[in-house]
Amino acid sequence: MTEPKAINLALQGGGAHGAFTWGVLDRLLTDQRIRIEGISGTSAGAMNAAVLADGMRKGGPEQARQSLHDFWRAVSNSARFSPLQRTALDALLSNWNLDHSPGYVGFDLLTRLTSPYDLNPLNINPLRDLVAELIDFDSARRCDQVKLFISATNVHTGRVRVFRQTEITADVLMASACLPLVFQAVEIDNVPYWDGGYTGNPALFPLFYECTSNDIVIVQINPQKINYTPRSAREILNRLNEITFNASIQRELRSIEFVDRLLEQHRLDPEHYSK
Repeated sequence: MTEPKAINLALQGGGAHGAFTWGVLDRLLTDQRIRIEGISGTSAGAMNAAVLADGMRKGGPEQARQSLHDFWRAVSNSARFSPLQRTALDALLSNWNLDHSPGYVGFDLLTRLTSPYDLNPLNINPLRDLVAELIDFDSARRCDQVKLFISATNVHTGRVRVFRQTEITADVLMASACLPLVFQAVEIDNVPYWDGGYTGNPALFPLFYECTSNDIVIVQINPQKINYTPRSAREILNRLNEITFNASIQRELRSIEFVDRLLEQHRLDPEHYSK
């Protein structure tokens, strides 16, 4: 039987859109032609990575699929009674976003006018409790089938911090998913962190330096191109966020392309660099 081909995964963040990544992972985990060597994830991508590693250690690919299913179903159920819901107008127009939700519009405005340190002084985050309940972090840290790399942004330095597998905790995942207008910075060892999407969405370099496979499958949540000009304030802000959260990975991809060109021109030693 042919040995499965090793691949690495790069999982972008994107809030609830991380459920799309769940679907991709569910399919990949059924493909016996491949095996996942390393995963670099940010925000929702980081949560998918940790859930997958936990499941892999406990029962291989099938348990990983079940764990991902259970996690996203729990996330969906926890939002059932949220004030941020689609309106009757959304249902009538088959609109699946929250653009017309009064609760969402009000909350969105409030986060732009009020610091999370004032708006949420007790730093309540229901997602943290859910993550701590559903992910066995000791199992994820001990998983030897998959290497994990989780990105967060160091608030003090403005640089990406990549947490290795042995460092992964609920706080690390919360740091990777910490939107600074919504949540207080997550402190780890007295260092504050914000969402990793600003500096590594996700970081690709750990996959090159610490994995043997040269193949990376990027599961991209934020579109690089659109076919219209944003005109409303919300459309402009959404597009600005998409550009911001794609900037880091585009820089890394350009660097990879540059190294490939230098190799083709025989200007780099192929013993130290590979395509």
